[in-house]
Amino acid sequence: MFQSESFRARSMELPNEPLTGAIDTHVHAGPVLGSNSGHADPIEIALEARAMGMRGVVYYDVFGGSSGISWLVNRHVPGIETFGAYLMNSGHGGLNPRAVRTALNIEGGCRMISFGSHCTYFQASHESTMIDGKAVPLHQAYPKFAEQELSRAVRIPLSGPVPDDIAEIMEMIAERPEVYLNTGHVSHDEVFRVVELAERFGVAKVLVSHPARGQLSVAEQKQLAAKGVFMEGCLVDIFATGAPLTHYYAEAEYIDRGWAEQPHTVAPVSDYMNTLREIGTENVVLGTDYGVRALPSAVQGMRTWATLLLDFEFSIEQIRQMIAHNPARLLGLPELDDAALVPKASRKPLYPETD
Repeated sequence: MFQSESFRARSMELPNEPLTGAIDTHVHAGPVLGSNSGHADPIEIALEARAMGMRGVVYYDVFGGSSGISWLVNRHVPGIETFGAYLMNSGHGGLNPRAVRTALNIEGGCRMISFGSHCTYFQASHESTMIDGKAVPLHQAYPKFAEQELSRAVRIPLSGPVPDDIAEIMEMIAERPEVYLNTGHVSHDEVFRVVELAERFGVAKVLVSHPARGQLSVAEQKQLAAKGVFMEGCLVDIFATGAPLTHYYAEAEYIDRGWAEQPHTVAPVSDYMNTLREIGTENVVLGTDYGVRALPSAVQGMRTWATLLLDFEFSIEQIRQMIAHNPARLLGLPELDDAALVPKASRKPLYPETD
């Protein structure tokens, strides 16, 4: 049974307990471009998560899909489930129904389809280089970027007929209730359009990605949550400001160097936590967005989440809702019976003392 210790009487092991059966739905693992500072080995991630008693991990691959990686890990690391995801980024044709169909049917399949990350029009138009000490958008600094990259970036039409490629993609996701749709790094207005289209086509589950969510007011997030849409929160929003993380473009001149002037969050941590409360823990999915070597491990990130939430006096039940139960609902997994679980802190030590 999970402990219900008061804020003033917490054990040292308490932050470990909510991780039993938890799922990190946002983990980046290698392989990546050589220009990146290095990403964690996906097998290492799974082994560490299993040792902590976690239930699963969803691998993100900003260069396409991660179903192949999860298939390989699941074959060789029993006792934990890993899941693939597919991001409709430009390296695989962006809004490409054939690529999405392949991702959904490749051995192992995938549980999440995203409208993209670094190469959505919104994100790509904001990535910058530094010139004379100032951040300049890549599309302004390099006309070739505007012509060849920004022009192919993912955009969601806000009105008018639904393009055939988006309609086909929505139909495919709707046919698979175990798969959820991730808004990706789209603009404020595009978030609402994606949710509208998901409703129209009968997509079962939608997650507003944390960069998109960061553009929404609390009232807007509650409005979407009332429709059954999940809001994503990632630890990187709080603890990774001012550090380069993932480079998407292979060209050296297209490395995003404007990150120092674009912090992930401008609100105090207390405001972030208050927002989670206002939205309602039943509507939030927390992950890490970790996996790069410049940050702690993803599992350590999940422990940090648990510790931080305890510091702000969230209950064990609320924490587990955001890191175990809601992620399981997104992934179409059977609901856990917390009463039947043995928390990590209550287990026998891995290396018991001997005489």
